[in-house]
Amino acid sequence: MLIDTHAHLDDEQFAQDRLKVMERAREAGVTAIVNSSYDLASAAAAVKLAGDHSWIYATCGIHPHEAANAPSDYLDQLRILLAEPGVVALGEIGLDYFRNLSPREEQQRVFREQLALARELAVPIVIHNRDAHADVLEILRSDGVGPAGGVMHCFSGSWEMAEQFMRLGLYISLAGPVTFVNAARLPEVASKLPAGRLLLETDCPYLAPVPYRGRRNEPAYVRLVAGRVADLRGVSMEEIAGVAAQNACSVFRLKGVGHG
Repeated sequence: MLIDTHAHLDDEQFAQDRLKVMERAREAGVTAIVNSSYDLASAAAAVKLAGDHSWIYATCGIHPHEAANAPSDYLDQLRILLAEPGVVALGEIGLDYFRNLSPREEQQRVFREQLALARELAVPIVIHNRDAHADVLEILRSDGVGPAGGVMHCFSGSWEMAEQFMRLGLYISLAGPVTFVNAARLPEVASKLPAGRLLLETDCPYLAPVPYRGRRNEPAYVRLVAGRVADLRGVSMEEIAGVAAQNACSVFRLKGVGHG
């Protein structure tokens, strides 16, 4: 059983063949996909897709790139979306100091406000962290993760960073970069992660794993991520897929996975 815990099926790159992409995922053994959003419009689209397909789940949140564009009532709108069937987390949220598409002060404000909403509603969070490790960690430590925990999505940091986030009760999700030859730190992370803290994802359509690197990514390729992690840990792909799926069901409270 494979679960892709972070995809962007609503991306325009899937506009022409979304259903075929989903079919290929099923054929590859993917039993559930957590479809992540980045603003209110993509959140509404993710909710609709989850409503149409019982094995697709949604997350709703404001990505740091969109922080400056969030309307004044965005928290009220998120509150409504998070109550919809099939919505399993608040995300993706966080900080991105690599592209700085929103001012850092705005990113931090929107991140903190969404963390507070997640704590209030007791829903898990999905965190985006790019070149902002110190501030993400400081905010999580000072504000609190919340009782439902959450995920460091598409983790790209060091083992020491992973340890810091796990101490806060967060899961570590590995994606296509773990297959890259130049991913210097990720093999150590993949090999050392406690089995109970490991998740798998694609972050499609981005970051396709080897041998598809540079091409459009899709949920079926989570099998390649699982295979690489299994090799690094010296176990079977089936074992890694099963453990990661169990963790996904736990953090996102998935029910009826594999049906519909």
